Amino acid sequence: MENKNENNNLSLPLQLVISFEQVMSFYDKYVEDETHPYHKSAKEITTYLDTYPELRSGFTELSKLEEYKEQIDLLLDALFPEILSDNEIKVATVPFSFQSFKYSNRLKKILENAEHEYCFTARNLAEKELYLHACVMILNVCYGYTIDLKRPFFFDIPDENSGITKHYRVAFNGDFCQIVPTENAPKITDEDVKLLLDNYENIEIWKEKFPLESYIFKGFGIMNLFDVTFDETLSSLRENLLRSDDNLLSDIRQNLSEFFNIKDLKLGFSMYGTPENGTYISHIKKSESLIFKDEKEIACSEFFCEGIMKNIFKDHKEMAISDVEKYKSHAGENGFYKRLKVQGIQSIILIPIKASKGRDLAVLEIASPRAYDLNSVNQQKLKDIIPVFEAAVSRASEDYQNILEATIQEQYTSIHPAVKWRFYDAAEDYQNKLAEHVEDPMIDDIVFENVYPLFGQSDIKGSSLARNEAIKEDLTTQLELAIHVLEAALKKVELPIYEELIFRIAEYLNHTKEGLNAGDELGILQFLKKDIYPVFNHLKNSDEEIAAVVKTYIDSLDDELQVVYDKRKAYEDSVNILNKKLANYLDKKQEEAQEMFPHYFERYKTDGVEYNMYIGQSLVKNKTFNDLYLFNLRLWQLQNMYEMEQVAHQARKKMEHDLEVASLILVHSSPLAIKFRMDEKQFDVDGAYNIRYEIIKKRIDKANIKGTNDRLTIPGKIAIVYSQDKDAREYVKYIKYMQSKNYFGKLEKLELEDLQGVSGLRALRVEVLYKDDFNEKSSITIDELMEELK
Repeated sequence: MENKNENNNLSLPLQLVISFEQVMSFYDKYVEDETHPYHKSAKEITTYLDTYPELRSGFTELSKLEEYKEQIDLLLDALFPEILSDNEIKVATVPFSFQSFKYSNRLKKILENAEHEYCFTARNLAEKELYLHACVMILNVCYGYTIDLKRPFFFDIPDENSGITKHYRVAFNGDFCQIVPTENAPKITDEDVKLLLDNYENIEIWKEKFPLESYIFKGFGIMNLFDVTFDETLSSLRENLLRSDDNLLSDIRQNLSEFFNIKDLKLGFSMYGTPENGTYISHIKKSESLIFKDEKEIACSEFFCEGIMKNIFKDHKEMAISDVEKYKSHAGENGFYKRLKVQGIQSIILIPIKASKGRDLAVLEIASPRAYDLNSVNQQKLKDIIPVFEAAVSRASEDYQNILEATIQEQYTSIHPAVKWRFYDAAEDYQNKLAEHVEDPMIDDIVFENVYPLFGQSDIKGSSLARNEAIKEDLTTQLELAIHVLEAALKKVELPIYEELIFRIAEYLNHTKEGLNAGDELGILQFLKKDIYPVFNHLKNSDEEIAAVVKTYIDSLDDELQVVYDKRKAYEDSVNILNKKLANYLDKKQEEAQEMFPHYFERYKTDGVEYNMYIGQSLVKNKTFNDLYLFNLRLWQLQNMYEMEQVAHQARKKMEHDLEVASLILVHSSPLAIKFRMDEKQFDVDGAYNIRYEIIKKRIDKANIKGTNDRLTIPGKIAIVYSQDKDAREYVKYIKYMQSKNYFGKLEKLELEDLQGVSGLRALRVEVLYKDDFNEKSSITIDELMEELK
């Protein structure tokens, strides 16, 4: 077979010498052992091959592979036994060049069916990577290191007959090769290796340590290929379902086409709202369907048959219709049949997927123009894929809800009452321009000059770690319960499969306890669903005592999510309780603060709450601003931050998951300008100089105390960040006042490490004295605050 990848100009640290010495040495052993059953044939082969000494000594010219083809075929027959040749996908090759010269029968057929221009070359293997792989091999073989650069190589081979591309993973056998340094090979030291390990991307350093052709590779390799089309399709589906672009459906169709080995497979989907009781009229929210066109609403019970209504919409079970014409004889010419007929569809699988949150139901439509291409048997292959679609649909449903929320925000943005007057003025002026037929009228920018900003946040500390720990604890519990079931089964019947499954679960359990990475949770749940739950279903019916243990496991799972959800629910409930209490308290107190002097206020709910306030003359109409109102709002903010600390402290008594907040106030004594961004429908600081304030806001909660690795924001203390001494003097006065009321304890004066783009910040940090009997009625009133500042 002709190889289309001959490359005599590879840039490598290796001189590639093709040699069959190591294979011939086996024949030499058989020749010496007269009692060996292969003695006679080995003697004949070696006598014949000794007349071709280059096969043993080696050669570099690739053209000689064809010259010695007959002898090489004879020499390698033992490695390519005829009895396995129709099954194994195997080829002899010159490593790094992908020059191949002996193929198993099955691989020959695969390549014969490939497209005419197909090159038998591994996927995504650049010449630079070949060089580095060669260097690492030299380090491991010649110098005894164990550097791991192993990564799977794949061949993507199209099949012209079926129109499907198959994917094959490579296992390389290097038993028949050796590497030796030449006189030009520099000696490699431990320091050289350390330098190389820190400079993977710097190819010049590698070439300095391993010059071109400074080592000799002598021998050949064997590549075994394994069909991993199913695994690759599953992986590609997962990757594609994380995307959201115009080509998504086309790419998934290609994935499923390879999955079912159907070249002209069709794919569609539609997203339904929950059908109304009785009439089953469903709102089609989103559709790229094979069976629907422009419908926004359908009467499901009239369009579909009873079987589809029950399986798809009620029981949420997959359903295969292998022969559409046979379906008509049972269900009649309903709307569903007519649409399939028009589309030329003769077999179809419908997959209902319920979003984990919300009421949406997605139905995936996989279809073929031929009857029985899709049927109840190959429908079972989808069991490994459906969880991937479920995750994607849940995400898509949440994204869709977010889009609706964003649309509401875009079209119906609520404007804070304190500044609504300015928007009315701008709108009125714009309408006047329209009435006067002004050419190209522009609506005025909404800008408020010389306003004083106030920023505060009460942040839940360690929320990411706490969330991850909750996930880890739930998964640990679920895996331990699964082990308990199998151990009970093992006591009844000592089957090796139970021990093997216990071992695999234990591996997942140990990995979970060490720490989770992105995607680990989904991988564990898919493992349980695919490999463990079928065994549990068998055990439920095999023994009453074991069935009770399985029931204990099932009862521990959340009814909706089908996972242990105790710690995560406790964490999420605790976060929700704390967020709600903090947000509600702040909103109520802020309404009272507006009575002092109207000001702009906006709050964000994160893991905790944060908020912006702006106060100044330009924000109000028919009122006179005085600095006293600014000072009063600052004192109110500090007082309110103290009270929110008390609210959070009280909330801890009612939360299953103990959470603490860390509070921060940012003081900015210079007035600035804010502008309403029309594209974002929100206020933002205006002007390059004022951007510094926004930078500080985004980075300050990550600040460390100067000369330490200690964070500024910690539970139990309120941090007040400032840059001017007059701000510190003002807040020290407020703190002393609140210390006199036994609200605050020890006060610290701190310098902060420079942040990126920001330097010279300092902070006051004061201890909060918590009160077990705190309630809103005991807090300081607006009138008391104003009296204090007179």
